[in-house]
Amino acid sequence: MKKWMTITIIILLTIGMIGCSSDSSGGSSDDEVVLGLALPSATHGWMGALIQNAEEKAQELVDAGKIDSYEFTTAENPAEQANNVDDLIAQGVDAIVMLPIESEALSPAGQKIADEDIPLVIVDRELTNDAADVVVKGDNTGIGVNAGEYIVEQLGGSGKVVEIAGPSNSVTQQRSDGFRQAIEGTDIDIVASQSGEFSTEASLQVMENILTAQSEIDAVYTQDDGMALGVLQAIEEANRTDIQFITGAAGSKEVYENIQDDGLIKATFLYSPLMARDGVEIGGDLANGEEPESSEVILEATPVTKENVEEHYDPDSVF
Repeated sequence: MKKWMTITIIILLTIGMIGCSSDSSGGSSDDEVVLGLALPSATHGWMGALIQNAEEKAQELVDAGKIDSYEFTTAENPAEQANNVDDLIAQGVDAIVMLPIESEALSPAGQKIADEDIPLVIVDRELTNDAADVVVKGDNTGIGVNAGEYIVEQLGGSGKVVEIAGPSNSVTQQRSDGFRQAIEGTDIDIVASQSGEFSTEASLQVMENILTAQSEIDAVYTQDDGMALGVLQAIEEANRTDIQFITGAAGSKEVYENIQDDGLIKATFLYSPLMARDGVEIGGDLANGEEPESSEVILEATPVTKENVEEHYDPDSVF
């Protein structure tokens, strides 16, 4: 009888130890800090550089021991990005960094994140609600204002200007609003304003149509360097000599080179893809339970012209 009691006690103790071991393992897993990234899909240009910077920064946080891991997702369209957000929520990530493909379409996804009490960092394009804990962006209004002021100065306050805008989102709206604010009260006339979808190819086609419709244009304000290059190609292929200059936005290597070579692009305004690194850094802090220092981080829209382009040009830049 004593022998069987001893065996029973040993079995019970063994079961208890296994249970404790299982609980401990589960607790360790729950303690892991995981950062979720929900980004658009791109392999080149400004967005490609931003995505590369975001993933590199996330890996740096892992290597430094600031987070245990990250879940990296990209999407071709808003519906796919919303699904990616659902997956990140289901995985129980500790914070999410998102660059919405479209502001309005991804706002419900942002609200889902907030409803789950998961900290949210939005990069570049803002949501239409207040779901984000922190927004990291360039000075979009400043880009429009600086471009408008540059054009007013170069044209002496009078001229016909074309605006090549981006797709429908907060970035495009702010760049348009800032531009109109800067030219208000002058004799600058916007003779055409169309979306180039932040695409070189789309802007080339749009500008070809505008050149056919408009016999006299003094300058072109584009809201993106990639679009400026498409506009440049259209103007050169049409052999138009009336257009005095183009302005861009972002600060790409190819546009810097055109400025250096006295090409038709005379100015651009900084909107660096390095903002992704700031967003991921803040996301890592929030994932660790830290309170954000500010709900908004705005990077300056510094004008870059022939006078200061050498300070910003990096021949080894991916963008």
